[in-house]
Amino acid sequence: MAITLLSAGTALSGCVGDAGGTMTPMTSSGSAPSSATPSASASTTPTRSYGRDPAQVYDVIPPAAGAPAATGTVVVVHGGFWRAEYDREHARPEAQAFAGAGYHVVLAEYRRAGMPGGGVPGTLDDVRDLLASVASQPDLPKPLVLVGHSAGGHLVAWAAGQPWARERGIVGVVSLAGVVDLGAADRLHLGADATRDFVGSGPGTAAWTSADPMSTLPPKVPVRLVNGSDDDTVPPVAADDYVARAMAAGGDVTVDLVEGADHFAVIDPTTPAFAHVLAAVHSVL
Repeated sequence: MAITLLSAGTALSGCVGDAGGTMTPMTSSGSAPSSATPSASASTTPTRSYGRDPAQVYDVIPPAAGAPAATGTVVVVHGGFWRAEYDREHARPEAQAFAGAGYHVVLAEYRRAGMPGGGVPGTLDDVRDLLASVASQPDLPKPLVLVGHSAGGHLVAWAAGQPWARERGIVGVVSLAGVVDLGAADRLHLGADATRDFVGSGPGTAAWTSADPMSTLPPKVPVRLVNGSDDDTVPPVAADDYVARAMAAGGDVTVDLVEGADHFAVIDPTTPAFAHVLAAVHSVL
């Protein structure tokens, strides 16, 4: 696959968690340029394309200088209830922390609901194509561990259930406050019914089934859930049925409920909760 280098300075902007635990969109257009010219600045991050759309890109972050060598590549998939206004920039501190722990890191972007081609099936196609591209890169060592937050936690749990998961070199996924059960998310009206906006239909449709990690249990690779006890954006209860059914089906699934952590603590390297995230990544390698 051809690789396109883009300047990180012109990459998609994102959203940040404020002190109240909400997610605030940044003010940029949310699109990356199509230029194939690498930036000469030493501060930029190489960005590669896995498709023609400006959102079909990922940043490659090498292990930090002086960091202890760690095995494999961590693929970070951001959240934001699959909505166009939330992109990968709010996950950059998390990605940099994995690099600081010695991992090669991929910070992924994808088409979201409200964007051309976003939603189901386009977003799912992007995850599949993204991982095929990452798996093909000789400078991104295997194995791969997928780490997704919120809606990104849904996407990595979905990938864990796909028949190609091991073929891509994936050895496990870590879902952080993930929307791993679309039915539960719908019943709880999470994100103001974001699940229906993402799928484009309700429970029982073919599109819904194709997108729901509950429909492909047990997962093909180990799944580690890290949830905050004080998360009122994606409450821990939203994962209960997924965990119970996955384990009953023989899946290697565990859940770590971090006391006192909210929805964003699990992606904030400055919080005690992030040590649980690093431990979850290490546990599948």
